[in-house]
Formats: sequence, structure tokens, C-alpha cells
Amino acid sequence: MKITDVNVYVMNTKLNDIFSFSQGPVYNRCSVLVRIDIDNGVYGWGECMCHGQQAAEISAAAIEFMYKPLIIGKNPFDVGVIWERLYNRTRPFGQAGSVINALSGIDIALYDCLGKIVGQPVYNLLGGRYRDKVKAYATGFYWADDDVFPDCWIEEAKRHLAKGFRGMKLKTGRGVEEDIRNVNAVRSILPEGTLLMADFNSCYSYGEAKRVIDGTRDARLYFYEELLSPEDLDGYCRIRNYTSSNIAGGEEILTKHIYLNWMKAGALDIYQPDICSAGGFTEGKKILSIAEATNNRVIPHVWGSAVGLAASLQFIAAVPRSPLATRNEEPMLEFDQSTHPFRALLIKEEIGLDDEGYVHISDRPGIGVTVDMDVVREFGKKLTYMSV
Repeated sequence: MKITDVNVYVMNTKLNDIFSFSQGPVYNRCSVLVRIDIDNGVYGWGECMCHGQQAAEISAAAIEFMYKPLIIGKNPFDVGVIWERLYNRTRPFGQAGSVINALSGIDIALYDCLGKIVGQPVYNLLGGRYRDKVKAYATGFYWADDDVFPDCWIEEAKRHLAKGFRGMKLKTGRGVEEDIRNVNAVRSILPEGTLLMADFNSCYSYGEAKRVIDGTRDARLYFYEELLSPEDLDGYCRIRNYTSSNIAGGEEILTKHIYLNWMKAGALDIYQPDICSAGGFTEGKKILSIAEATNNRVIPHVWGSAVGLAASLQFIAAVPRSPLATRNEEPMLEFDQSTHPFRALLIKEEIGLDDEGYVHISDRPGIGVTVDMDVVREFGKKLTYMSV
């Protein structure tokens, strides 16, 4: 059995309603989809995460011009061997960022192939599932120029509650005093038992972060996400002891090597690897093993199209509680509710909330979805070698 082809699709569309977060405006939604074909007719799909201000072409070029020639003709069941060889080849110039995003998409596509070949969902290839559904929280609360705070966030919170969400995450980072005011205002209208989180996208210094925590203690945030920059490992170790709320992060921490350093240092309460960014299923499974060995919790980060969402659900199924017990807290699904013109359209299946605020995890082979090529053609372009 051999890999016969790798196709890369750059998905991109401009937003009519531009939104912002702490690092600036988002003008378009983009993604990189990877399709890998096997000589028995099976093919699989993966996604490379693209941050709001990331050019999709970077990861796509890494796949097309670096990784693709190295995996054509290889056995897809050598997925772990392929991962290590690709990482080793790009180690001098690609230990993080878009190169690892690219490797993630390849790995996910290979696992989708393997699941289809053996007729099993990916979670069974990762060791089995701990759950068949997962509680979802809404990610949203981005900003527009004409927004009036905190009123706009209060109205958005009410919309998420009406959809059935019992947890939501604010896109904070508007300045210390405004963050304090907005967080407390949203908490004041939420029913008892609703989880509230805040994502700062690495915008504050240590001193500013302490002031935000002091001003929002009564809001009982479930976690503060990315208060500091990902380079400030020491700052995270200190800020973790400043609050009884969870300190979370990991969206910008990639591969097992970096996660090992953070977990050994005791930097976070909750680690948030994104399998479309941190290395795919192969590396995600190793990160989970390090978390188990160091007794750390994992709640994966999710932000992309429906392909990445479906893959993340397979991964979440295989995430153990830490420590493993019958009554401690389960991982959750980050369910992006921000504007995304092609997110749901990309697949023919529907991924949605049930009446209790849970998303059910597919038991179909692979990552469990069927990609709509008409949508790929509408929003994407195939990246190929340029002739000279």
C-alpha cells in the first residue's frame, strides 16, 4: 500500500464583517486543506490551522514544496515514521509555526486514510474513546469598530445561551480596566452554573495580568487563557499561583518537545494543544502521554473549518481525564461561533449541539466527514508546482 498523491488547497475568503481581537483585525478567513490519496482508492483529509492573521500559503508551500516529495510512495501505515522523518528534515528551520502546522495537516489526512482502510474511527487508532459526546463552549465575542461595550457582549452571551451553550469564552485584551468591566458585566447576566472563560491572546505583561485577575475574581472565571506571551514561561509559572482559577494556554506551543518543558515547569493548569497546529494525531497522542505522566489536564484548542473540528472531536474522544477518576472534570470542545463563510459548508455532515449543550462524536471511519469538493472549488485554489 502506497501514498500516490498529495493535494493542497488554499481556502480563503474576505469577510464582509471584519472583526478584531487583541492582536488586531481579521479581514478574511482562511485554511489549508490536505488530501492524501492511497493506491487502493482511499483518500483522507486533513487541515492545517491558520490563525486569524496568518497567510495560508505559508503552510501550503511547506507541504507542496518540502513534504510532498518526501512521502509519495511511502506506506501510509508508517504514519509515525513519516512524522519523525519529516520533522527531522525540517528541524533546522521548522520547529514551530507554519511548518509544524503543515505537518499537522499531513498527519491528520494520513489518519483519516488509515481509519477508512480499517473501517474504524480515528479515536480507535489512538487507543479508544473515553466519551462519545463532549460538552461544548462557545468561542466568540470578537470586536467590531462600532460595538458598544459591554452591551454587545451581553447580547451575544444571551444568543449563545439560547442556542444551548452552558459555557462561553470572551475575547478579552481591550485594556485592563475595560476587560475588568466587560468580564464582570457578562458574568452578572449568566445563569448559575454557566462556565465563563477569557482569552487574552498573549497581550499582557505580568503586572497587567495580575491587575486583570484582581479585578475579575468575583467573576469566577473557569480559566484565563494566554494572559502572557508564549515566550514568558517563567511568568506563567508565577501567575499560576496568583489565582485559584485555572491558567490555560498552549495554542502557540507546538510539538511534544515544548510541551514537555512547560509541563515539567508546572506552567499551566490546562494545556490546549490544537492538533491542526501542534503536530496532528501522532504528536497529539504523545502530548497526552506527557500530560498523563505529569498529571496535567488537557482541553484542546479548536479554531478552523469543519475538517479541523471533526478531527479535533476524534482527538477529544481519546483525551483521558487527569487523574482518571469517575467524578473529576471532563475535557470540553471549543466551538467557534465567529464569522466563517465556509466552515460548516465544507462537509456534508452536520456538527451541532444537542439539547443538553453537547456535541456527539462521530463513529464513522476516519475523522467521520465527507468533504464537499464543490465548496473546496468555490473558496479554494489548488497549490501546485509553478513551471519556470
